[in-house]
Amino acid sequence: MEKTLALCCELISRQSITPDDAGCQALIAERLSAIGFECQAMPFAEVDNLWAERGDSGPILVFAGHTDVVPTGPLTQWQTPPFEPTLRDGVLYGRGAADMKGSLAAMIIACEEFVAEHPDHKGRIGFLITSDEEGPAVNGTVKVMEALAQQGKSIDWCLIGEPSSTAQLGDVVKNGRRGSLGAKLTIKGVQGHIAYPHLADNPIHRALPALQALTDEVWDRGNESFPPTTMQISNINAGTGATNVIPGELHLLFNFRFSTEVSDADLRGRTQAILDAHDLDYELEWNLSGQAFLTPSGELVDAAVDSIRAVAGIDTELSTAGGTSDGRFIAPTGAQVLELGPINASIHQLNENVLAADLPRLAAMYKGILLRLLCD
Repeated sequence: MEKTLALCCELISRQSITPDDAGCQALIAERLSAIGFECQAMPFAEVDNLWAERGDSGPILVFAGHTDVVPTGPLTQWQTPPFEPTLRDGVLYGRGAADMKGSLAAMIIACEEFVAEHPDHKGRIGFLITSDEEGPAVNGTVKVMEALAQQGKSIDWCLIGEPSSTAQLGDVVKNGRRGSLGAKLTIKGVQGHIAYPHLADNPIHRALPALQALTDEVWDRGNESFPPTTMQISNINAGTGATNVIPGELHLLFNFRFSTEVSDADLRGRTQAILDAHDLDYELEWNLSGQAFLTPSGELVDAAVDSIRAVAGIDTELSTAGGTSDGRFIAPTGAQVLELGPINASIHQLNENVLAADLPRLAAMYKGILLRLLCD
């Protein structure tokens, strides 16, 4: 069996449902230690994290990723058991095949081949691996970055193995992500009998004009790298369940996915100004999941674009679309961050899969990036 495919199968066979690592990082550390990496376990609470580093000086290229996977869903709806990697008609099936054990395997193989050919490479190579990306993401990459800062360590280039490709391997890489700002809004009224509305104050009625104003607001118009900021209400609830009771409170959840044209502080202030303008009695709780970030053309982007072209013969598209990733914890430190991984069509789905032939090709892309950044 081809070596990248074989290593991916080893990782898939470990049932690392978030936040359980299930021994994946021990396997990764064993492979990396054998080629001269110094490996440091960084557990926080129930989360396993691994920091590995090779080299003593110079700029560092860090491969970042996660060993945890999402739950399987109904086992009876999988064609084959999700943690028994199965190769069928050139496709590898298993939970984590695309997100992101295939990328982890490709990263390791790329480093093994690169170090064998260039044992005295310039600069440093690092690995930042967590088992908390698919979960709350509070004891994973963000905590490792804090620990590295306390040690005086910083990252120059970071390559994340998130499944970025759309139709073929390497056709899309993510050079940034939109910010994510969530909110929990409670609008207060006065509960009462529906037949005596003058004795009550319906928070639904009060809220409707304000909610319309929020949804009509143009928050920004985006830019060449980001689409316009959007605000979406994801949940709304009020009432006791009875048809004859005016509710006393209305509860909403909403979220902004925002570009670099606006800050989270701007969004908070403008939202509160709209609510205040409608004379509402409300409480508002904010949750910032991550800031928007962008890695413009430079050493890392150029190395990735050139490597993809050399391996796949295509010109890749730079994109900031999609949800958040752990890049939101790394980019604010000043690191150049890029996401390159397999086709993402099956991630988080039943019968998750990856094209077997894409795994060694992904390793070749990662190796090409190493060559362009860490060799003269």
